This record gives sequence, structure tokens and C-alpha cells, in this order.
Amino acid sequence: MTQRLTPRLALLLTVPPLMWAGNAVVGKLAVGAAPPIGLNLARWLLAFALLWPLGRAALLDRAALRQNWRYLSLLGLLGMGSYNALQYLALHTSTPLNATLITASSPVWMLGIGALFYGVQPRGRELLGAFLSLLGVALVISRGEPARLLELSFVPGDLLMLLAILSWGVYSWLLARPPAGMQGERRPAWDWAGFLLVQIAFGLVWCTLSAGVEAVVSPAQWQATPQVALILLYVAIGPSLIAYRCWGLGVATVGPAVAGFFVNLTPVFAAVLSAALLGEAPQLFHAAAFGLIVAGIAISSRHG
Repeated sequence: MTQRLTPRLALLLTVPPLMWAGNAVVGKLAVGAAPPIGLNLARWLLAFALLWPLGRAALLDRAALRQNWRYLSLLGLLGMGSYNALQYLALHTSTPLNATLITASSPVWMLGIGALFYGVQPRGRELLGAFLSLLGVALVISRGEPARLLELSFVPGDLLMLLAILSWGVYSWLLARPPAGMQGERRPAWDWAGFLLVQIAFGLVWCTLSAGVEAVVSPAQWQATPQVALILLYVAIGPSLIAYRCWGLGVATVGPAVAGFFVNLTPVFAAVLSAALLGEAPQLFHAAAFGLIVAGIAISSRHG
């Protein structure tokens, strides 16, 4: 049973898109400096090491691991093994702007997955909220000039980004509503650190396999520079530990359909971060877009 969206939960769900906006920017900076799938593996290895002191007890719960291995394997594949690897691959041919634009379609896919596989039919206010949020995203992309939307071009990396966001949508629904047939008799009584650490552990299996394939098919060298070290540190802490913790708690509380609307804040944050890096002040259309997206979130999350 989902709860109402409170200011605290809204703030909590605002953190992941902020972290992910930064992830898109630094992911682009890593192109040519680190192999994309290898970067994903290194990211989760470091995140695992950082989280180990807090969640290691969960990995000793062998009975729960055996009973829930299929569910945990799927979470690891979709949330750690696929989503981020596909995003880093996408950024080799796509741009952070296009990547965040495609990410902004998340509410539509969240609603669609819920309707197709969970029997959760979208309410009218959710559809209206999705429209308002996407309108806000379009405002950011066009920089307040609708004609600019006709100038957008898409590349193969955009398709990879679409697959990534589909993977994330299924992952989010699995977090909120685990399939009964894929779990054991009891849901493990792990705290957030233990549950996330276990997901990372299972995800590392997929990450290692895919990185091995990458090393054989498309070998690339790491650049041992301070910039690469800082990129790795950021993606392991911000978009991984902090964002996944906030997202998991938010999805479990308000449901994936409502949480999905917050993803639309990603291109807004990406535009502001890019503007800051270029020394430009935020424009009026940024504020208007933020207002539309917040309105979409507010309308979609209303009960009754």
C-alpha cells in the first residue's frame, strides 16, 4: 500500500535525478578515458567496498540468499548490470542532453509496465501529470523555443539509452512488488545497506561477465589520471550508493509510478549543471520547466 507524497519524500526522490544528471555529464567526460562497461564494473566494485562495513551481515544470511537468488539475480542484472552499462555505452555516441531527454520518458514506461504486468491502470491525473512533466522537459530541451525541437537528431546510442530506461522501469517495479514465485517463504529482514549490498553482489556477477566480453571484443585502455579517479569516486558514491538508497526508499513508499515522475527532473538538473560549467546563469525557461514538472508530480501523486 503506497503512502501520500510528503515534502520529505519529495526531497528524497529529488536526490536521485540530481545525482544521475551529474552521472550523465561525467559519463561523457569518461569517453576515451575508460571503457564503458569496465567503468560500470569498477563503479560497483568500489561501491561494494564502501558499503561492505554497513551491510556485510546480509551476505552471511545464506538461507535467505538461497531462497531469493532468482529475484536478487534479476535485480542485479537490471539495476546494476544493465542500466548503467547501457548508459555509459550510449554516451559514446549520444550526448548528455539526448540521454536525459530519453530518461525523461520514464513516467510513460513506468505507467506502461504497471498496466501490462501488474494490472495497475493509470489514473487520469497520472496521465495529465505525465503530459505536464514531459512538457516541462520539452521546454528545457528547446530552451524556450519550440522550433528547436525540430532540430533534434538521434543516434544509435539513443536506442541504448531507451533500453536502459526500460531496464530501470522493470527494476523499479520489482523493488516495489517482487513476484511471488521468485521469492522464498519470507522476505529477508535486511536493512537498506544489506539489501543494496546483496543487489550489488549479484550485479557484480553480470558486470564482470559483460566487462570480460568487452575486453575481448572491444579492448580499451584505462587512463590513469586524477580526472578518471574523481569520476570513479563520484559515480560510486553519488549515483550509486546515495541515489539507489533514496530511490529504493521512495519507490517502496509512494510506488514506482509516482516516483517515475521525479526522473523528469534529470534534464533540468543536467541543463543547470551544464550552464554552471559553461559560466552561464539559469534562464527563465528553466524555472518554468521546473514548475511544470513539479506540477506534474503534484497532480499525479494526489490521492482520491
